[in-house]
Amino acid sequence: MKIVFIAPVPPPLTGNSLAAKIFLDKLKEENDLELINLNKNTFKNGASSFERVKQIFKILLKINESKKNAEAIYFSISESTAGNIKDLLIYLICFKKINKLFIHMLGGAGMKSILEKKGIQYRLNKFFIRRVAGVIVEGWPQANTFLQTTAQNKIHIVPNFAEDFLFATEVQVQQKFLSLEPFKILFLSNLLYGKGHNELVEGYLELCEELKNKIEITFIGGFESDSDKKLFLDKINGHSGLIYHSAFVSGEEKKSFYLNAHVFSLPTYYPYEGQPISILEAYAGGCVALVTNHSGIPQIFHEGINGYVVEKHSSLSIKKAIEKIYIERHELVKIALYNREDAFNNYRTSIYCKKMIDVIHKKHHLS
Repeated sequence: MKIVFIAPVPPPLTGNSLAAKIFLDKLKEENDLELINLNKNTFKNGASSFERVKQIFKILLKINESKKNAEAIYFSISESTAGNIKDLLIYLICFKKINKLFIHMLGGAGMKSILEKKGIQYRLNKFFIRRVAGVIVEGWPQANTFLQTTAQNKIHIVPNFAEDFLFATEVQVQQKFLSLEPFKILFLSNLLYGKGHNELVEGYLELCEELKNKIEITFIGGFESDSDKKLFLDKINGHSGLIYHSAFVSGEEKKSFYLNAHVFSLPTYYPYEGQPISILEAYAGGCVALVTNHSGIPQIFHEGINGYVVEKHSSLSIKKAIEKIYIERHELVKIALYNREDAFNNYRTSIYCKKMIDVIHKKHHLS
């Protein structure tokens, strides 16, 4: 099948670009694929510079040429207001092929905001989306966002995944919980506004000195700007239990961080959050989760089963949760083993890719 693939692929690595790359690599095995890469070298959302506007213009021209012989078009859509305007132009360019267009929303909160406003942008989105071949989302909250714009039978739920190499063995999970000093917490996500990294630092700093000396929190992820990085490094400077490792890890190094962490924390309220792949990766690595009930997280996380929940924007809630987790640390291995099994049964890349391919191939044959 001739497929035009319109999506961001790494670098830089984000949850969205990783999901696109995994699906792209699978599609390449049996299809004639043309990639139109939407990625940009910044974590800012929307049209953040004149250079980006020029880049988008070139992308639109390429889509216009590529769509002519397409039997299916896969399109990973944006959530920012400016990004959605770009998406509307892509819908317009692909209008003659719109019944072969599959849109994939990796996220949710941003699009919900756009569609709730009921203005001209909402009406334009509804005009195009009700005509596409299919809408792919991560969970029911995201599916509900699109029910006002298209038929329910066009909406397909495909949860995210953890890559196969990240899965720990049961023995490895059991072994790491035999050694609980220092007690290790991992934050692995880009350190953008709303991800909760600052609140996690503040929650740690509010702990008593005795507990701070027993806990180690490692941060891995990129910053939106050099100034943001400097502010964060200044904040953690002088605290031996707070460690910033790097902007990026991959392969066995990435796996080792999950294998060595007892708890994975993502106290996010990020406005474009969806169903964080990093949480599923942490499950695969045998970690207990410390997260917020934000956006798509409740679809993959249940308090008391997968870990602990904290309030958004609240360092005090994080402080209390860390104290509780530390007291219960000897019981955490049960949760960690459950998370590893949950990820293996439900969130592997093979499961993800099969569901994605089934959507496009079945709908293609019906059209």
